[in-house]
Amino acid sequence: MKHAPSLARLIDALRTLPGVGPKTAQRMAFHLLQDGREGARVLVDALGGALDRVTRCSRCRMYTETPLCSICSATQRDATLLCVVESPADVVAIEQSGGYRGRYFVLLGHLSPLDGIGPEQLGIRELESLLEGGEVQELILATNPTVEGEATAHFLSELARARNLRATRIAHGVPIGGELEYIDGGTLAHALAGRHSLI
Repeated sequence: MKHAPSLARLIDALRTLPGVGPKTAQRMAFHLLQDGREGARVLVDALGGALDRVTRCSRCRMYTETPLCSICSATQRDATLLCVVESPADVVAIEQSGGYRGRYFVLLGHLSPLDGIGPEQLGIRELESLLEGGEVQELILATNPTVEGEATAHFLSELARARNLRATRIAHGVPIGGELEYIDGGTLAHALAGRHSLI
């Protein structure tokens, strides 16, 4: 059956969300139009507001509405520790573990030459500026334990080595092939406490 153009466009838009296939997108669209019109208006307003106001922190690239995010602007954070993660969701997961008091750098991805993602797309120049600033003493590599995450961690450890900085990799309890945002806080706290040196 061919959908009305506006409905088809809504279904296609919902399919861009992670994990949403054609049937789920259609079910969501039907729900929003049938019983959830008020909720849909709230969703449209919230999405528009986020698109207008949320930007990246000028230091760590986390999402924020101010030039520096709340973590980077907090004076009690340990500026000698810099934890590199792949996504903002990873920052949230580590923060919820309560086991880390340093700062972050968000790559917004991982190295993947086949997909055209190299150092430039990951903000490596900004990271190098932070490393050369003199505050950072340890670079904690908390990329996902996937092939791409491991390759990214190795690349970053070489950047640290070139600057005589300590590079450590989170370990213990993080499953191979897993993603940080889905790991419980206790496991993440244990992984951070058991990190090991790569150089």
